Amino acid sequence: QQRWHRAEPHVSVFLTSRLHCFRALSCVADTLHHCSAEHQINLVDVIRKHSLDDYGYIKMINFIRATKCSASRLMGLSGAPLPWESEDFLRPVLQDDPLLQTDLEELCDSEGSTSCSPSASESHDALQRRAQAAEGRARQSEEALARAMDDLHKLKLLAQGLVLNAGTSRSSTMGAVAELREDEDEAYFSSYGHYSIHEEMLKDKVRTESYRDFMYSNPEVFKDKVVLDVGCGTGILSMFAARAGAKQVIAVDQSEILYQAMDIIRANHLEDKITLIKGRIEDIKLPVEKVDIIISEWMGYFLLFESMFDSVLYARDLYLAAGGSVYPDLCNISLAAVRDAQKHRDRVVFWDDVYGFNMACMKKAVVPEAVVEVVNAETLISQPTVVKTIDCNSVILSDLEFVSDFCLKMTKTTECTVTHLLYYHTVMFSTGPQVTKTHWKQTLFLLETPMDVRAGEELSGTITVRKNKKDPRSLFVTLKLGDRKQTYSLQ
Repeated sequence: QQRWHRAEPHVSVFLTSRLHCFRALSCVADTLHHCSAEHQINLVDVIRKHSLDDYGYIKMINFIRATKCSASRLMGLSGAPLPWESEDFLRPVLQDDPLLQTDLEELCDSEGSTSCSPSASESHDALQRRAQAAEGRARQSEEALARAMDDLHKLKLLAQGLVLNAGTSRSSTMGAVAELREDEDEAYFSSYGHYSIHEEMLKDKVRTESYRDFMYSNPEVFKDKVVLDVGCGTGILSMFAARAGAKQVIAVDQSEILYQAMDIIRANHLEDKITLIKGRIEDIKLPVEKVDIIISEWMGYFLLFESMFDSVLYARDLYLAAGGSVYPDLCNISLAAVRDAQKHRDRVVFWDDVYGFNMACMKKAVVPEAVVEVVNAETLISQPTVVKTIDCNSVILSDLEFVSDFCLKMTKTTECTVTHLLYYHTVMFSTGPQVTKTHWKQTLFLLETPMDVRAGEELSGTITVRKNKKDPRSLFVTLKLGDRKQTYSLQ
């Protein structure tokens, strides 16, 4: 709206200098009147004759100032091509040109005005009405721009969906993560820009050596293959694949760590085999039509937290060749019952008496938040049970939100109490408490009130997993045990 106020009442206008007239005029309206009266040229007629839009109008004004064309030439133009069609004429000739600050629609509407002075042409009320009308048009333009940006984003998603449907026979959909704009997803990728998180993952020997051993032990799988590494980080999996015999490795990551990965690849003389691309797999185009293998370390807490697997499925459906494979190819989600009275006291009972004050209401905030930490294997009081198996080569996005019944068989020989339910996953390795710990640790779901059970009994329930619609990288997990029901969040 600021530009409407700058359009008319300010400094002298020297538009008429192109007609060999060096008279200084006080405003846009006076300039238009002078052009019409003294030089027989009506700019509004020129605008209407050639159906000029805002860009065409700006180019015309700059053309007139730059070339000092005659009035007869300007009025004699019959049609396309117009002499100001070059993009060069978008550059202002006169700094802070009032004519360029004038709204084109307002200019055409005010053709009859002959002076800038309210006493000569219009009352203060009329000026105010015009200003309000201009502000209304500005608001409408802003709303139209917002709608256009939204339509553009939807069109992009539609185009991506059409590419997916054309390029694969699998029944998969875009998913909420693919629909995120880059600015909406910035926080997620920024968290992987710092070296510390990559150091933690690299030092996780269970994780890293499992990938290495799989690739090095199966050179026939990778020999002369084109491999895609989704979310490559420092490039460790890409280098494993190259050393295992891959012909070409394409490594993709949106986070800033990719720049360190470039140096790492060069330092290990693998730049002839590994191509690094910065960007989200949903937004970039690979230099090949198809790949033979997709590798990725996509697993999050509770396996599915962060929804990076959505991006792997996107890449699979768009780029994986027939007969190709995704590795890891099979994953399990398991649950088990835990009795840890001390942990329950520390996290739940604590709020009943805090320095002599009752803060029990805090439990409503504490209990629904899943806890990620290492669990002592000796606190397990049931056999684990698998609640979800994922085949990475055939699963579709809708399968990642699921409902599953489960039954936990108690193993302790004495009466005990269930204080938590424990989750861990198995891929090429296990993240359970019975084996070497990993950086994933385990995910605990607290019970506000413990449950009494005996060895040999079975505890039946239902688990529901769904994405948070407001943040598709986070999860809601609902556990139903008998008449108890609690929803937990991972975010």
